[in-house]
Amino acid sequence: MTILVTGAAGFIGFHASRRLLARGERIVGLDSLTDYYDVALKRARLTELDRQAGFEFHRLDLADDDAVKRLVLETRPTRILHLAAQAGVRYSLDAPFAYTHSNVTGHLSVLEAARALGGDLAHLVYASSSSVYGERGGRFREDDALGEPVSLYAATKRADELMSSTYTHLYGLPQTGLRFFTVYGPWGRPDMAYFSFAEAMLRGETIRLFNEGRNQRDFTYIDDVIEPLVRVLDDAPGARHGVYNIGGSNPVETLDLVATLERALGVNAKTEPVPPQPGDVSYTCADVTRLERDYGCVPGTRLEEGIARFAQWFRSYRNS
Repeated sequence: MTILVTGAAGFIGFHASRRLLARGERIVGLDSLTDYYDVALKRARLTELDRQAGFEFHRLDLADDDAVKRLVLETRPTRILHLAAQAGVRYSLDAPFAYTHSNVTGHLSVLEAARALGGDLAHLVYASSSSVYGERGGRFREDDALGEPVSLYAATKRADELMSSTYTHLYGLPQTGLRFFTVYGPWGRPDMAYFSFAEAMLRGETIRLFNEGRNQRDFTYIDDVIEPLVRVLDDAPGARHGVYNIGGSNPVETLDLVATLERALGVNAKTEPVPPQPGDVSYTCADVTRLERDYGCVPGTRLEEGIARFAQWFRSYRNS
């Protein structure tokens, strides 16, 4: 197959592309290589992908709808894996227009390009987020009523889901949104807590713990994301739009994350408890019943194991 992967230089996009290349697919990677975090890490991911046969890369802005449509019509992918987005809850407080540019206009560009392929497109799979659920307790289910978003990032991700649902209704586009829950692991994003904490700990710097370290996140190891993602992508659902949670179903406090990192890295953390950050939710937890029922996947990597793998990679990458 020819598969277009947007955000191919990103964390999940890199791992998904590597997995698909390994089984012989042709990957057309697209990324704008923004400097939201270290571009050198993105380029290092691309270097790894370039080592595998079947990978080609195009640097362009996803919000450039003409360029995206032209690339799609030239390469004629049978599936699109749309993972490119402006990530991060806290950054949306400082750069709100980056989110509407990438996450709203960019998503619409992908939808229009997919529509131009007509019946040749078997499936469009796109990244959503656990942030669409807002502040709540219990296990988050896909059919839960969604309340008010607590961040602009969450609002743009919910907008993506609504736009995709509309395009399926209007044009019969086969689509699936994946609501990711705090994905972590090797080659991850430096802006995420586990990565930035590890860097600070090895430098002997103090870590700021929002909400005094009491926030709970449903950490999901990258391998537990890629397996269901590929199974969903391989499906050809017809003129249907659906969403699936992909999460570990085991919330962990930030304080416990720090303790796990201490054991994996062999250093003690210096911490400073601070008040909650605007836009953050205090708790996430995925119900993956639907994912298990339809695709036979249950994410199960323990945090201790996943962080140990990350720490091994992190030391190697940091010293390279």
